[in-house]
Amino acid sequence: MAAEAESSSKEELFQLIKRFGAYLTFKMSKFLPISLLNLDSRSIGAVAGLALAVVFTWRLLRAPAVPQRRQPKRQAPTTSSSVVNPQSNATVLPTGVSSSSEDLRAQNVVDEFFQPAKPTLGQVVRQKLSEGRKVTCCLLGVVLEESSPEELQKQATVKSSVLEVLLEITKFCDLYLMERVLDDESEKNVLAALENAGVFTSGLVKDKVLFCSTENGRTSFVRQLEPDWHIETNPEVVSQLSRFIKYQLHVSPVRLERASANVFSTPTFEQFFGLN
Repeated sequence: MAAEAESSSKEELFQLIKRFGAYLTFKMSKFLPISLLNLDSRSIGAVAGLALAVVFTWRLLRAPAVPQRRQPKRQAPTTSSSVVNPQSNATVLPTGVSSSSEDLRAQNVVDEFFQPAKPTLGQVVRQKLSEGRKVTCCLLGVVLEESSPEELQKQATVKSSVLEVLLEITKFCDLYLMERVLDDESEKNVLAALENAGVFTSGLVKDKVLFCSTENGRTSFVRQLEPDWHIETNPEVVSQLSRFIKYQLHVSPVRLERASANVFSTPTFEQFFGLN
């Protein structure tokens, strides 16, 4: 039956194309001084192609779009055997209905897609330093675990928590480290600690680690270098430099009572950049 219907449909389409071609030729002969006999093979092919295109377009527009209905799957009959089907407890939902877990999973995907990307540490450092290009920083209490020059005579230890931030600063800033020391042995301890921590392999050179014997000497270093930022633990040095340096970061658990507008305070160096 299907083959006969298909053959009949093809025959009907062929006759329709034939009649339409003859009709089109007759109409065109009234306006143009040509006839079907005078047409060459190319002209006849063009007319037939045009007719075929029109017929197919007409049939496509007339044919209603019938959605295909999905056949429900047949479930195998259950048996009373002792074997337990691991999917027997699954809830069967009707078509078009989603479970609450699927909705939640879809919502999580949407939320994750539209959630703003978390900035990298490098981006945070650049933003916090306002794109500053030159930074000076004291060592005691900021980069080093020790807090007094006397301790440096015995040893020097770089804080592991500040190392990552320090290395990020060296990537885009001209960084100078400086500290007051009591003797040459203290200088050797500091340089050895920085080298062991890998600071000198990430952009900082030893010539940019400066030492002095007084706090005034460190103040003089900073004024000569004219940095965009100076990081300091001594409130007196901060006060002296507030008129000359664009920004300062005072690292201390105790905030300054009357700090200038260009002086920022933070309990720890790494906390200022979002690290705890």
